[in-house]
Parts: sequence; structure tokens; C-alpha cells
Amino acid sequence: MGSSSPARGWPESRVFMKRNVIIIVAAVMSASFFLYAQEQENPSAHGIKSGTEWLSERLSMSQPVESVNGAILTQRDLLREMYAIFPYARQHNGFPKAMEPDIRRGALQMITFEELVYQEALRRKMAIAPERLARAERQFRKQFNSAKQYQEFLKAEANGSEEVMRKRIKRSLLIDALLKAEVKDKSAVTMAEAKTFYVKHPERFKLPDLYTLQTITIMPPASADPKKAAPPPTAEQLKQMKTRAEAALRQAQQTKSYEEFGILAEKISEDDYRVMMGNHKTLPADQLPPAIVQVASRLRPGQISGIIEVDGSYTIIRLNAHTPAQTQKFSEINNALRAQMQFRKAETLRHQLGETLRKNAVIQQL
Repeated sequence: MGSSSPARGWPESRVFMKRNVIIIVAAVMSASFFLYAQEQENPSAHGIKSGTEWLSERLSMSQPVESVNGAILTQRDLLREMYAIFPYARQHNGFPKAMEPDIRRGALQMITFEELVYQEALRRKMAIAPERLARAERQFRKQFNSAKQYQEFLKAEANGSEEVMRKRIKRSLLIDALLKAEVKDKSAVTMAEAKTFYVKHPERFKLPDLYTLQTITIMPPASADPKKAAPPPTAEQLKQMKTRAEAALRQAQQTKSYEEFGILAEKISEDDYRVMMGNHKTLPADQLPPAIVQVASRLRPGQISGIIEVDGSYTIIRLNAHTPAQTQKFSEINNALRAQMQFRKAETLRHQLGETLRKNAVIQQL
């Protein structure tokens, strides 16, 4: 039928990943573990070989990339965060070139934000209970298969110092605590707030008239030149098409199920949907040809139409499902709505917190 669709038949009218605002200690520290494992299992991915080259790479990892109120963030901090944003780097043997600048930019923004949050937690004299810190340490150690593996990690990441690692875990917990106070706790959305939003924005909860169809289509001859549209079919071609369509209709009327109609579509349909048993994805009425909607609206699920002329082709449809236009009930969507509202509120609060902390901060890229 129409030639405007990418598929032959009638038409059917990232930049990088972002982490949750609440930082979970295990997730933050496991990025360190991942970086360590990447180096151990695939040294060449980072250019780590031996001797001078190994030392050079280690020195490069400690290279400062940014100063935040005098606190130095290193290349290792940045790379650790890049792995947290894009954990598939291990399978890809590195970061995809097209994505790497955005991943790096996002990682730098995140480690800067975390450092500002950490410094604010220290300024407020926030504390972590000893039992909570001990619990987090135990949880972190569970990531390792053996004490030996943990000690190797400790040597690579913290110069073999338990105290350095404990301070890093405590830092993550302080970041988490401040974000909980300033973002998570303040972003809660009550049922009453969700109901008010629902009442004020009814248009957002309207579902369109939806149809799910299978088709068998008899098409006019394709253009001899794939770069040009086919000329309108001649009277003789239309007569031949109508004869084929009538034969197809007789066969379609003998089918009793989705599968039988689909198998027939695979055999005799001439549009590109035949490879999918004639099945079209569920579509709103305004994305279907008016002639199709007019007929489909009078069918019951499982019924087969007569021959419908659409854009110079002949189509037979089987209606598989029809969902009339409706408004979602609040009781059906209240939990999803509250979660969505809370997410947006948290994003706003997180952005505002970042802007506030940056206002008087001294940040220098090195």
C-alpha cells in the first residue's frame, strides 16, 4: 500500500548511563573491585605489562585530575567511576570510543559532586555509628572469594592498609547519609500529593484507542527502480490484484486461529509483515489508515474483515485485540505515579544540592 513506510505495506504512522542519587556502599566500592579485577585478568586493557611500564601506569593512575577545595581527585578515582557508570567496559575491553567522552565527563561530575557532599558531611560533623561501619566492612569483604584475594585488592587499592580502606568505606557512608537527609527523605511523595497531581493532569492518564491486527495484503507491482516510487497500477493490474485478493479472502475465512491466519499470511501476503505472520504491533487508532480503523472498529476479536482498499493495495485484517480509549484509574497507577514523582523530585533536589555546594567551592581541573 503506501510507499512512505520503511516496510513494504501500509504505513504505521542515550548519551550515557546515570547512577542512582543514593550511593550504596557496596556499589561504590565494588567499582574499585572491578577496576582491580580488570587489571588482574586483563592487564593489556590498561597497558599494564611489567617493569617500567607497570610502574608508569601506576604513576599515571595516581595522576591528579581535579582539586576540590584542596582535596585531590586522581585518575584512579575517575576511572573507578567510569566503570561504575559503564560496567560493560570489561566485556568491551574498554570504553566505546563514541561514548567515552560523555562517560568521562559524567564520571568527573559525579566524583566532584561526591567530594563536595563528603566535605559538607564533615562540615556538619555527621557521624557513622561504629556498628554500621563494621557491618559495611563485612558486607564489602563478602565480594571476595578468599582472604588472599581481599589482601591482593587491599594492596592494589589501599597500599595494603585496612585503615585506608575503612576510611573509604566511612566516606561512602557519610555521602550516603547526607544524600539521605537532603534528597531521599525530602523527596517522599504522599498518596494525597499523587492524587492531587492525578486530578490536575487528567490528560496524562488517558489511554488511546488501541488495535492489534494481522494482515494479508495484495500489493501492486514494485518499482523497477528501488530509488523511485512505483507508478500507479494499471486497470489490468488492479483487476489481477482484486482476483488474488478475493482468493486470499476465501482462504482467510477458513482460518480459525491466530496461528492459522499467520501461516496463511506467510504464504500469500505480499507485504513485509508476512515474515511476522502478518502481525502488526499494537497501535493507536490515529496511527492506522482510516479505512482500516473504520472496519476494525466493527469487528470482534478473532473476526476477519472483507477486502479493504488502502493506498492502492487490498488488505484483509484479522482483529486480535481492541482496547477502547479510556482513562487510567488512580487505584491502578498510584504506586507507579508516586515512584515517578519521587524520582523527579529527587533529581531536582540533587541538582539543587549540587548547585548550592558548588557556589562557594574552589574547583580546578589539573
